[in-house]
Amino acid sequence: MEYKVLAADDETELLDTLELYFEREGIQLLKADNGMTAMDLFRTENPHLVLLDIMMPGLDGISVLRKIRAESKVPTIMMTAKGEDYDKILGLELGADDYITKPYNPMEVVARVKAQIRRNYDYKDNASGSDTELKCFDLVLNSGAGTVTKGGQNVELTKTEFRLLEILMKNQGRILTKQQLFDYAWDGEYIAGDNTIMVHISNLRNKIEDNSKEPRILKTIKGLGYKIEREWI
Repeated sequence: MEYKVLAADDETELLDTLELYFEREGIQLLKADNGMTAMDLFRTENPHLVLLDIMMPGLDGISVLRKIRAESKVPTIMMTAKGEDYDKILGLELGADDYITKPYNPMEVVARVKAQIRRNYDYKDNASGSDTELKCFDLVLNSGAGTVTKGGQNVELTKTEFRLLEILMKNQGRILTKQQLFDYAWDGEYIAGDNTIMVHISNLRNKIEDNSKEPRILKTIKGLGYKIEREWI
């Protein structure tokens, strides 16, 4: 199967370079130099993954991400300039699965894209078809179907939120460090002090807790990490 990746960046020379690296991996790169073209390609080509530069003329990357998330859960990686921490956090809060800081090594971009493809498509294509259910209080996570329900109602999670909840539910009662969570949900080197995990955990709490300000399921263990409680306290 040939995968299609949509990359949107007004620095077209960067897209041309990425195209060469993706071709070597048998991945088709769809190139857009602005947000409007990106949305047109997204709707007509149905890419397997989207790479979005935040700073683009007209319709910027954040606006494109909002539009995409209103229509699709397709894996999305944001490309941000060094030091744009607010944009990174906003992108993650809006449902981005990962981000890459510019200037980047094209090989890193390819590696992160391939990791998302493996996680979101290859595993499902090769699955035996048997579903695995994880239960915790009124939450039910079905690994095979990729669904989560709370009290019988569907909970819409991003792919990354799903992965984080999955590993936490597999280890109920056990504290998992940020490093362990990062290793499961992302590929790449964990950077101490990075707030990516914190933002995703906050988004996850907003969706699975009755009151995210007073969480009863997903607990923060100060200085250690996070855990899913085994029972109400």
